[in-house]
Amino acid sequence: MLRTPTGGAGHGAATADARSMSIGTVLVELREEFPEVTISKIRFLEAEGLIEPQRTPSGYRKFSSGDVERLAQVLRMQRDHYLPLKVIREYLDAVARGEQAALPSPGGQRDLAEGVWETGPGAATAVRIGRAELLAAAEVDEERLAEWESYGLIVPAPDGGYDADVVTVAKLVADLGRFGLEPRHLRAMRASADREAGWVEQLVAPLRRHRNPQTRAHAEATANELAELSVRLHAALVQTALRSRLR
Repeated sequence: MLRTPTGGAGHGAATADARSMSIGTVLVELREEFPEVTISKIRFLEAEGLIEPQRTPSGYRKFSSGDVERLAQVLRMQRDHYLPLKVIREYLDAVARGEQAALPSPGGQRDLAEGVWETGPGAATAVRIGRAELLAAAEVDEERLAEWESYGLIVPAPDGGYDADVVTVAKLVADLGRFGLEPRHLRAMRASADREAGWVEQLVAPLRRHRNPQTRAHAEATANELAELSVRLHAALVQTALRSRLR
């Protein structure tokens, strides 16, 4: 049973419990129940708005007992209910406001333009769409789709269908095309994405081979977290490179 959170996003002020902890102390407390948690994971959850620890004048994080409890709830909901962080954040924030929020079902879906996923015990499974659906959702014609496929930017599944997040790829390729970037210019980005997916796969491989289904589910969550961090790093590197070139 999840306990009512006493801290977190929007609640960074000190609570009635004035005890505060460093991020290292928080890590030690959490690892009793969550042995795989890391400092980078805690920082990632903070960046995603799941918690808002106080900061000292010198910038050090100070966590309240409410922050630690909320972190534990987030990790528990990821592990036991396979819920995405956005859903977890909305649920815990509603509870913190005193609302009667029901625990969300893990079987939700997202809009096609963002990528549609069905989640449940075990691992996340991508919803498949047909070629006609992809053409309509991406607003492209058959000739252009065939060209993207010839350069490996769009790859159908073995059954001939498409994972729904391919719609996002198609829309982005089309948007870049309006600036004069052709599919042949984007092959390097595809190759880079494949390399990044490869090292993520290597990092989570030991977890995926585990017999415990919760550990395998943790592998999926870890892979998603690594993917998000990789995307953010790529965006930051591009912005940094642009600033140095456009000065």
